Amino acid sequence: MQVLSPYEVASIRLLSAGLVLIPFFWRSVQRIPADKRWLVILSGLLGSFFPAYLFCIAETKIDSALAGILNALTPLFVIMVGFSFFGLKVKFIQTIGILIGFIGLCLLVILGNNINLQYFQYAFLVLIATLFYGINVNMVGRYMKGIGSIDIAAMAFVFLIIPCTIFLYFSGYFHYPLHQQSYWQSTLASATLGIFGTAIASIIFYMLVKRAGPLFASMVTYGIPFVAIGWGIWGGEHVNMQQVVCLSVILIGVYLANRK
Repeated sequence: MQVLSPYEVASIRLLSAGLVLIPFFWRSVQRIPADKRWLVILSGLLGSFFPAYLFCIAETKIDSALAGILNALTPLFVIMVGFSFFGLKVKFIQTIGILIGFIGLCLLVILGNNINLQYFQYAFLVLIATLFYGINVNMVGRYMKGIGSIDIAAMAFVFLIIPCTIFLYFSGYFHYPLHQQSYWQSTLASATLGIFGTAIASIIFYMLVKRAGPLFASMVTYGIPFVAIGWGIWGGEHVNMQQVVCLSVILIGVYLANRK
């Protein structure tokens, strides 16, 4: 995003994911029941489309390490959404876990180095994205168990090719000097994120949701903060001890919320 706008990075990411899955599209449409196709498209919007833009916009003001830490709240949103709309039974220990997780979130914001209204607003975009993740995971776990993971990903991401192409067109991306190194490297980085971090990762994640359930699948977010912090440090970002402590509090809450 030092070269491209957050909207362009997100659009290239999703466009690339859709393009690599085109060979599976027609077979997927035939396999997915007609009454479930709109759910698959909605899954693509909630699980990938909106979060991709929200994360990119947020990271114009917050570090990627912090975004990764906030992403650890996903399992808590899975439980809250499941309880509120999908009939998930929540035990007392899970409620305690949710409260601890949000205490960690509040401490993370309070102890941050750049505390101001703008900072909180951009961090809040990541929270909205994790809420969308929570809705999507519950929806896939409840209504799409009989649909193949590749079929879900192919139909969802190929559908997103059109809006992403429109976004790129009106952003002026196709008029950039794409032959210059900075532009094609940024484009390649965004496409790599789309192919590996979106298309392939989503297929594997959908498999996990349907085989192990939404709560267990959402626990992959345990690892995301550590990967994000590692990349952040490698990229020159500053991670302080307060953030590590807050991450620990959040993960304790996530553990209690998912404990059986």
